[in-house]
Amino acid sequence: MEEKNAKRLGYMVIAASWLAVFCLFGFRSSFSILNPVMISSTGWDKTLPSTGYSIMMSVYAITAFFSGMIIDKHGTRPAYFLGAIFSALGFYLTSLVPNSAPILYLVLYGLFAGMGTGMLWVSSTVSVRKWFVGKAYATWWGVAFAGAPIAQVLLSLIVKPILTSPEAGADSWRIAMRILAVIVFVALMIAAAIAKKSPEAYNLKPFGLPPAGSGPVKEEYLWTPKTAFKTLPIWGTIAAFLTAMVGEFLIWTQVVRFWTVDASMDLATATNLYIFIGISGIFTMPLLGKVADVLVDKLGGETKARKVMLIFAPAVGAVACLVLLASGAGSFAIGIVACVLFAIYWAIEPGGCAGYAGSIYGRKSLGRIWGLATLVVMGIGPALGTYVGSALGAGGSYVPSVWFALGAFVISTVVALFLPLAATVPEEKEETIAQPIKA
Repeated sequence: MEEKNAKRLGYMVIAASWLAVFCLFGFRSSFSILNPVMISSTGWDKTLPSTGYSIMMSVYAITAFFSGMIIDKHGTRPAYFLGAIFSALGFYLTSLVPNSAPILYLVLYGLFAGMGTGMLWVSSTVSVRKWFVGKAYATWWGVAFAGAPIAQVLLSLIVKPILTSPEAGADSWRIAMRILAVIVFVALMIAAAIAKKSPEAYNLKPFGLPPAGSGPVKEEYLWTPKTAFKTLPIWGTIAAFLTAMVGEFLIWTQVVRFWTVDASMDLATATNLYIFIGISGIFTMPLLGKVADVLVDKLGGETKARKVMLIFAPAVGAVACLVLLASGAGSFAIGIVACVLFAIYWAIEPGGCAGYAGSIYGRKSLGRIWGLATLVVMGIGPALGTYVGSALGAGGSYVPSVWFALGAFVISTVVALFLPLAATVPEEKEETIAQPIKA
C-alpha cells in the first residue's frame, strides 16, 4: 500500500509540474507569434513588445527567488495558486491596453506576467527533484517538461487562426490573450489542487534511491544559499545556464521574425515551423531524459552524467543556429532540421542544470539555492537575449541576432567543460564553551 501511495502521489507531482511548465512556456511560445501582430496592429515601435518581454523576465527572476523560499516551507501549492492569479491577469489586463498607452503595456505585462510565471519554474523543477533523484530524475523531468513543447504546439494552433482571422482584425491579438488568460488560470488551479509537498511529509522516500542493502546511504549535508554560493559548482551552473539562456531566448523571441524577414516566408509558414520545434520536443524531452538517466549508470555517477549532457546541449544549440542561418535562403526543409536541433537542446539544458545542481547540493536544500540561482540567470539571460535580438534586428535583418545566439551557445559549451564534479562541504566551526571561573 505504501508503494502504491508513493506512486500515486509521485504521478500527481509530475502532473502538477507538467501543467506549470505548460503555462510557463505557453507565455514564452505565444509571445513569438503575437509579437509581429501586436506591432502591425498597434503602431508601436517594433522593439516595444520585446522590451515588455524583457521586463517580464526580470520580474520573473525576482519572483522565482521568493518562490524557492515558499516551496521549501509550504510546498508548491501556494506557488501554483499565486501563479494562476497573476498569470491570468498578465494576459487579460494586457489585452485591454489601448494603442495610445504603450507604457501601460510595459507595466501590466511586465509586472503581472512576470510575477505569475516566476511562481512556476523553480516550483516545478524543485518539486520533481524532491520526489525523483539519481537515475529516476531526468526520465520523469522529461515527462513533466514535455508540457513545454505541447504548449508551444497546442497554444500556437489555438492562437494562429485567431491572428489570421479577417473577422478579428486589429483586435486579434487581444482576443487571443483573453483566451490564453482563461487557459492558464484553469490549468494552474488544477495544478494547485493536486500539488504535493516533499515525500517526507507523507513518511515516504524519493524515487531513485539505491535499493536497500546496496550499501550505506550518505546523509545529505544541509546547504544554505550562503554556503552554497561560496562554492564553484553553483557559479559554474549559473554561468553555463546564463549564457545558454541568452542564446535560447534570442531564438525563441526572434525566430519567427527571422523567417518572415530574412527567409521571406509568410507568417503562416513561419508559425508552422515554430510549431514544429514543439512537436519535436514532445518526443525529444522524455527520450533524452531517459538517455540522461542511462548515462548515470554508464558513467558511475549522477553528477558526471549531468555534466556530459550540459556539454552536449549547448553544442547542439550552436549547430542549430548554423542550420537556421542556412534556412535563410527560404528552405522549409532546412528550417525543419534547425527546429529538431533546437528541440534537442531545449530538452536537456534547463532541466539538466537543475539536475546537476541537485546532484551536488541535494534535494532538501535545493529550493532556496535554485531560486537564487534562477534569480541571477533569469534576471539577466532572457532579458538580455530578447533585447539584443530585437536591437540587432532593428537594422532590417535578424542574421546578426542568430550569430549572437550562436556565440552564446558556444560559451555555454566551454563553461560546461570545466564544471566540477563536487563541492567542498564547509567545515563546521567548533563552539567554544566558556568555563566558569573558580573562586
